[in-house]
Amino acid sequence: MPFSVPITVRGYELDINGHLNQAVYLQYAEHARWEMLKAAGTPGEKMVAAGIGPVVLENNIKYFRELHLGDEVTVSCEFEWQGGKVFRMRQEIRRLDGTVSAEINVTAGVMDLKARKLVPDPGAALRGLAEAPDVLGL
Repeated sequence: MPFSVPITVRGYELDINGHLNQAVYLQYAEHARWEMLKAAGTPGEKMVAAGIGPVVLENNIKYFRELHLGDEVTVSCEFEWQGGKVFRMRQEIRRLDGTVSAEINVTAGVMDLKARKLVPDPGAALRGLAEAPDVLGL
């Protein structure tokens, strides 16, 4: 089962049409990813102290249903490890009634903050820091 976090749509996140601004969907997705890393025991400050940091290389989002003020959603996040320098994350923003509002597919890596290059095995880098690597699918 994918990791997920609850979010309620706030008024300042709406666009002129009265629905959730398209860019905010990506902020919700990023929030879920950071919460997942934290739940695995790899919060940002721990990664930085180890000299690494996650980087998003590509986002693809498909919008299906509008979200409005006060809508309650869950934002899921599931890592897909394929080997190599990059990995993928599949995310959904779903209303509590089960309606999918958006799907986000992310390609990411883990950067060596000193060398400014991707580490060769991001799964191993995160597994070495994680207190609960199973949360990350490792």
